[in-house]
Amino acid sequence: MIELTLPWPPSINGYWRVFNGRAIISEKGRAYRKAVADQVLIQRVARHIDKPVRVVIEAYRPDNRRRDLDNLLKSSLDALTHGGVLEDDSLIKDLRIFWSGDVGGMLKVQIEVIE
Repeated sequence: MIELTLPWPPSINGYWRVFNGRAIISEKGRAYRKAVADQVLIQRVARHIDKPVRVVIEAYRPDNRRRDLDNLLKSSLDALTHGGVLEDDSLIKDLRIFWSGDVGGMLKVQIEVIE
């Protein structure tokens, strides 16, 4: 099982921008993808998983404001793929995300290959 801690992702509204009629990843989104890739290297996470996986994410809010839990998924899962942990996020066959009771502004992620 792989365990890693990721920085708090940008909101889904801040992750995408429209440019010339095309949706592109914003500057904030690109910075987040780089921050995740850096954490993958720093935390020495296994890379290029090409088998079906189960992913569990524990989300630590940066503060006590209300937020939509589902808005955390797209940018964080795409960043894991971009950072080389997963070959493709279509390999995720079982996904769970939940709020931690603590504040911390991070995501704790567990990735387990499904046999």
